[in-house]
Amino acid sequence: MGSNLARNFARHGYTVAVHNRTPTRTRSLIEEFGNEGSFVPAEKPADFVASLERPRRLVVMVKAGEPTDAVIDEFVPLLDPGDIVIDGGNAHFQDTRRREAALRERGIHFVGTGISGGEEGALHGPSIMPGGSAEAYAALGPMLEKISAHVDGEPCCTHIGADGAGHFVKMVHNGIEYADMQLIAEAYDLLRRAAGQTPAQLAEIFRRWNTGMLNSYLIEITAEVLAHTDQNTGKPFVDIVADAAEQKGTGRWTVQIALDVGAPVPGIAEAVFARSLSGHTELRAAARQLSGPQGPALTGADADRLVDRVEQALYASKIVSYAQGWNMIQAAADQFGWDIDLGSVAKIWRGGCIIRAGFLDEIRSAYAANPALPTLLADERFARQLGEAQDAWRAVVTTAAQQGIPTPGFSSALAYYDALRADRLPAALIQGLRDFFGAHTYLRTDREGVFHTEWSGDRSETRK
Repeated sequence: MGSNLARNFARHGYTVAVHNRTPTRTRSLIEEFGNEGSFVPAEKPADFVASLERPRRLVVMVKAGEPTDAVIDEFVPLLDPGDIVIDGGNAHFQDTRRREAALRERGIHFVGTGISGGEEGALHGPSIMPGGSAEAYAALGPMLEKISAHVDGEPCCTHIGADGAGHFVKMVHNGIEYADMQLIAEAYDLLRRAAGQTPAQLAEIFRRWNTGMLNSYLIEITAEVLAHTDQNTGKPFVDIVADAAEQKGTGRWTVQIALDVGAPVPGIAEAVFARSLSGHTELRAAARQLSGPQGPALTGADADRLVDRVEQALYASKIVSYAQGWNMIQAAADQFGWDIDLGSVAKIWRGGCIIRAGFLDEIRSAYAANPALPTLLADERFARQLGEAQDAWRAVVTTAAQQGIPTPGFSSALAYYDALRADRLPAALIQGLRDFFGAHTYLRTDREGVFHTEWSGDRSETRK
C-alpha cells in the first residue's frame, strides 16, 4: 500500500520523496514506476527528510505497533516544529493518542490516518480518515482530498477529529466490514443448503441484487468469487477453499473497545466469533456427529421465495450492523471529546473503501436531517424499510433454524431490532437476581433512588 500511495501522489502532480529501510525496494519502485511522476529516492533518513519542503509531511506505511514506534523514533529527531507525521497504518487508536500527545509536546503534528481500499484503493483513490489537529489538516487535507476517491465530485476524505479519531473510525469501518461479510456468507450458505442453489446460480443472484437496494462493493465481488472456477480441479472456487477464515485483529479490537465505551455491537461481535469458530477445526470435527434436522432442500416456488426473503433479510441486517457502528463512533466521540460529523463519515465511505454501498447516501441524508439522530433505526426511511422487511427477515431466521443452518448474523441483527423496539426487556429480572446473590441494588420504575431487598431476611426493601 505504501508504494501505491506514493504512486497516487505522484500521478496527481506531487513530487514524492520515497524511502525504505531496504534500499532495493526503493530502487525497484523507481525502476518500475518512475515514469508515472516525479520521485526523489533516498537511501538515508537524513537525505529523505532534507528533500522535503516545509512543513514536512511524512507518510508512514509500516506495520502497526512497535514498527511504527521505531520509525517515529528514527525520524522525529530529524524534524522541526510544525512538521507533520502521518501514520497510514491500522494502528490501535490508543497508540495514536499516545503518539499524538508525545509529538505535540515537541511541536510536531501527528496525524493518525485511516486508509481503506486495499492496494488498489491506495493507487486509484482510497477513502481517507485523518485525525489529528485542525491545523495539521489545513496543511495536509487538500493533498489527501486530491488523491482520495471521489463520488459526485466530492472527495472521500474529511477531517474526522482530534488525536486518535481517524484510526478509531477506521477500526469501526473494519468492524462493520466483518459484519457485512458474515451476513453475505450466511446468505450464500442458506441459499445453497436450503434452496439448493449452485455457486454459479448464486453468482447470478448476487449480480441481480447488486443492481438494487443491496448495491455495494462487497456484493459485487461476492458474485465474482462465486462465479470463479478453480483452474486445477474444475470445481467451483468456493468449494476448494478451506472454511477457516483469517483475521488481522481490527474486528477483535472493535468488539473489545465497544465494551470499553459501552456501545452494544452484537452484529460485529457475532461476525468476529464466527470467524474464530471457523478456525477451531478440531473442535468442529469433535462435534460433527451432533444431531440436527434432516429437512429436504426447498424447490420451485419455495426456493424462489426464500431467495427474495434472504434479499430482504440481508438488507435489514446490514442496516442494523451499520447502525451499531455509527452508535459506537458516537459513544467514543462523547467519551474522548471528539467532534465527529456522522454524516461526513457516511459521505467518505461512499467510495474507495471496502464497505462502500449505495445506501450510504441515505445514511448521510439521515444525519443531515437530524445530526442528533440516536440510531439509524430511528430514521423514518430506515424504520419504514426495516418494518417492510421484517416478515421476510423473521421467515429467514425461522427457516435457518428449521434447517439447522447457523445464521448468527441474521439472528443477532433481528434480536437487536426487537430489543430496541421492546417496551420492557428482561433485564429487570437480571437486576433482581444480581441483588439477590450480590446485593448489587436496583432502580425502581415508580420512584427515584437506589434500592436493595433483604433477600435472606424479612425481604424488606431499603434505600441505599
